[in-house]
Amino acid sequence: MEDEPEFAYALNPSSRSRLGPKQARHFQGTTLFDRLGRAVCKAACLPRKELYESWEVARRIRRRFRGGRIVDLAAGHGLLGQILLILDDSSPGVLAVDPRLPPSAPRLLLALVEEWPRLRDRVELVAQSLEEVELFPDDLVVSAHACGGLTDRVLERARDARAKVAVLPCCHQLGPERPSELSGWLPDAVAIDVDRAARLRAAGYRLHTAVIPAAITPQNRLLLGAPEDP
Repeated sequence: MEDEPEFAYALNPSSRSRLGPKQARHFQGTTLFDRLGRAVCKAACLPRKELYESWEVARRIRRRFRGGRIVDLAAGHGLLGQILLILDDSSPGVLAVDPRLPPSAPRLLLALVEEWPRLRDRVELVAQSLEEVELFPDDLVVSAHACGGLTDRVLERARDARAKVAVLPCCHQLGPERPSELSGWLPDAVAIDVDRAARLRAAGYRLHTAVIPAAITPQNRLLLGAPEDP
């Protein structure tokens, strides 16, 4: 599993407080992340945790996967998909899908387009069920903190399309539909994610695992998979 030293963030990265113009002073550097932070503060709609989480997840995804249409499922504001496009312009665009798309999602997109004009007309925000989304083998399917069994549906949809996939699971719950054979050795949440990885590998996927900093969230395991060549 890929691990990295903890980064010294200027703000508490696990806070759910909303970022706004007053917090922009904490992002006055010249790095890509500083530019992103200032744009998010200008939009004044995003919880701080979501910025740090999306950034750390996107960086690790792009180390493994380049190009492809980005399909961000259970996307919330769609920030993860948009950062992936900022990091790698070879992707044609982003489809961000959530059944309950936040009303402020277009405002965040506008702020990012003002900072990165090349995003214009390349990000689509769609309020619909993930079951309605048509996926293709060239897609990169991503999801950060799709709660409980929703993560499994994201993995299943990507697997059925033979698309690359990356998920950051959360809200693990053992039950009749979840395996518990490993719970004598492993914490329940870890046992669930091990089973997810095993099922993806059994479906002919090459796996990568990573973690994002625990200072952002204790539910920090990132699972990435790409279909093996036939």
